[in-house]
Amino acid sequence: MLHTHDYWMNKALLEARKAEAIAEVPIGCVIVHDNKIIARAHNLRETKQDPAAHAELLAIRKAARKLGSWRLLDTTLYVTLEPCLMCMGAILLARIPTVVFGCFDPKAGAAGSLFDLSNDPRLNHRFDLIANVRKDECSGLLTSFFADLRRKRRTAHSQQG
Repeated sequence: MLHTHDYWMNKALLEARKAEAIAEVPIGCVIVHDNKIIARAHNLRETKQDPAAHAELLAIRKAARKLGSWRLLDTTLYVTLEPCLMCMGAILLARIPTVVFGCFDPKAGAAGSLFDLSNDPRLNHRFDLIANVRKDECSGLLTSFFADLRRKRRTAHSQQG
């Protein structure tokens, strides 16, 4: 049975919730090949103190190991937030043919918000882009995470004063 984009985005949302549970920005990613998840990851920048530990990069590395190739042909990457420049670069280099994301990132997005690297004729690879899959759930998770973080900071600041 072939699953829908909605189904796979739900799996990415489960990864995002794992990130949230450990106080990481709740972004999750899964990579699908032959109707199976071959890699899953969530943000680990704080945990690893690694600026490159984005969900997409971690998942791409796992998928390459799983397939035994850096070329992730015939895969689809699902991520809860529009990829940034770094992640879009990795997606291009990995030759991923389809990227599906939940919500746009107006501050750092490179799949339509600030830039669109998915269809740039100057680059040697292009891919299909599908946006706004489970948009409200994806953006709501991020909005509530950052609101909670601001509230915690205000509380900590007021207790110090």
